[in-house]
Amino acid sequence: MADNDYDPAGSTQMFRAFVDETPAPQAPGSVNTYGASGGRTGKVAAIAVAVLVVVGAVIWLAVK
Repeated sequence: MADNDYDPAGSTQMFRAFVDETPAPQAPGSVNTYGASGGRTGKVAAIAVAVLVVVGAVIWLAVK
């Protein structure tokens, strides 16, 4: 038995409305998982630079 009230475009329209929704603004102090990698990348880069400086100093002292 066929359902005559079925609208195949209706589900597409609901999906598009769902996708087009803007995310709700986050409260101050809440965890932002999307921007968290930016701070982490900076920390990793700073640690890498510090390690390179220490290794360079050790090599310089060993050669001298």
